[in-house]
Amino acid sequence: MKYGITAAEKQGNIYYSVQWSPLSKANRYDIISKVPSLAGIFEIYWMDENKRLRLFVVGQTNYGGLRSEIRRITDPELCKTDEKARAILEEKEIWYRYAPTDSSNTMSDVVWFYMQNYFPEKTNIKHSGRYENIFLKESAPDKLMWVP
Repeated sequence: MKYGITAAEKQGNIYYSVQWSPLSKANRYDIISKVPSLAGIFEIYWMDENKRLRLFVVGQTNYGGLRSEIRRITDPELCKTDEKARAILEEKEIWYRYAPTDSSNTMSDVVWFYMQNYFPEKTNIKHSGRYENIFLKESAPDKLMWVP
């Protein structure tokens, strides 16, 4: 199965389709061996006491690729500045998924869309400005669609 982002333009609008990788438990050795060193978007989750996944981070990466960014964000030893985040990483089960793409404009549009829907009060990310409207459909092999 191919993971990634496809797009179709129509009348000044863009329709993205995000095919997520399977959700995986964060383990530094698995990340190093299984996550590609490609640009793309990712989501990091933590498992709460009720065995529900809670969104921790949604982001994008160009330089260094998905492998190094997911590894950096999910490892409490590498989290030096944010004590609250470090506590979550040390105490909770961490999960991740990703969708590669080589377009920084696509990443900007898709991450902006997610941030607008997940955390509208915290959105400081801008979309590419290329389209009048941005629409998004996602699919995942494990059927997880996060709803805030």
